[in-house]
Amino acid sequence: MKVTYDYDLIVIGAGSGGVRAARLAAAKGKRVAVIEGRALGGTCVNVGCVPKKLFVYAAQFSQLFAQSRGYGWQLGEPGFDWPTLRDNKTAEIERLNGIYLRLLETSGAEVVRGWASVAAPHQVRVALCTGGERLLSGATILLATGGEPFIPALPGAELAVSSNEMFYLDQLPERAVVVGGGYIAVEFAGILNGLGVATTLIYRGPRLLKAFDAELAERLAAELRDSGIELHLNSDVVAIHGQQGRPQSVELASGSRLASDLVLYATGRRAATAGLGLENTGVVLRENGSVVVDERFATAEPSIYAIGDLIDRLQLTPVAIREAVALVDHLYGDGSAVLSYADIPTAIFSQPEIATVGPSEEQARQQFAELDVYVTEFKPMLATLAGVGGKIVMKLLVDASCDRVVAAHMLGEHAAETIQGLAIAIKAGASKSHFDATVGIHPSAAEEWVTLRQVSRRYRGGQLQG
Repeated sequence: MKVTYDYDLIVIGAGSGGVRAARLAAAKGKRVAVIEGRALGGTCVNVGCVPKKLFVYAAQFSQLFAQSRGYGWQLGEPGFDWPTLRDNKTAEIERLNGIYLRLLETSGAEVVRGWASVAAPHQVRVALCTGGERLLSGATILLATGGEPFIPALPGAELAVSSNEMFYLDQLPERAVVVGGGYIAVEFAGILNGLGVATTLIYRGPRLLKAFDAELAERLAAELRDSGIELHLNSDVVAIHGQQGRPQSVELASGSRLASDLVLYATGRRAATAGLGLENTGVVLRENGSVVVDERFATAEPSIYAIGDLIDRLQLTPVAIREAVALVDHLYGDGSAVLSYADIPTAIFSQPEIATVGPSEEQARQQFAELDVYVTEFKPMLATLAGVGGKIVMKLLVDASCDRVVAAHMLGEHAAETIQGLAIAIKAGASKSHFDATVGIHPSAAEEWVTLRQVSRRYRGGQLQG
């Protein structure tokens, strides 16, 4: 006997991945419900990529004002008003929330505002934002609740804020301590410093951005110090001290204390699986709370799938969207859509920014028997008259056995915009000879990619050659 459900697909979470899956399924004529208790758009739109990039733009003006003097501009002492930036950002985010709602509604999907938990393999209970609850049934349930910041337990942890709260501060602090060594910590340290906050960045490890190319990470650390950020590596925070709900100092394992009016913890994110009721299903979770799925995003429960940050593969918005496309094609199409996680470009909107595609030098030397590394470092043209501004570093990694370019890494202005184009070339299998045969755009920083001729380092069998 055929079972009838309220919906063909129930999506829990209206972030980038969940919204794309819902719209695509609805466009195929499926009955779709999307459940979300927070603002539509998920982390990226509300407390992630979008507002963070707006804050980065704001922080860059302090250096641009300084650089303009070398070009003849005479400016008065610039002043910054935090409420203006914060409130203009919030208005833009609310505009985007409305766009997401219209996209879902015009697709034919039903938006259910509330908090979902899985009651059984095909049932979802929703605590409605307006009060009361609904019990929905669906042939398929998609988990797309994303991730959330994690602040470790330590004395005074309640005095710290996460990246979520940074976008809504009542006032900008005079002094801030950022704890962490990943991209979120590095980005917010640059934002705060650029907005005039005396900023300290603390990380327990020996270098920042341990998942990225070491040479670029070390160059970035030097740039951060030169910009005025106080950097403490190999340092552990053991306590946060304060009064009346506000921090006053951070205590390190060394015994020293750093005064601070704000402590931002950016030491990692965890999958948002708490309270989802997954104990009522066969869904398997890892120790960090992320959901285990197969190559088709299926969990161990046949009716339940998961995508995005929740599955802890690559926590990037475009990846979640591509996962949604592949999943909907698997469920309701011909199954031909496949997502490859190889050569996915990414960027860190630090100041200066880093962008990368392909393996790091450390990874590549283990992956390729014959690896040639090309590196260039130079002062950007803007800095020649400005008198201030860091250097640009570019790196190409080439599989010398076949001349194929396998990675590109860049530190410097417009790195993300540059690497996006190179990602297409690398994905297409471009060779170093293709790069060499391409005429550069002059004068531009990007022309350096096609003028690299001298090998900086050679590895054979993973060993550096003399």
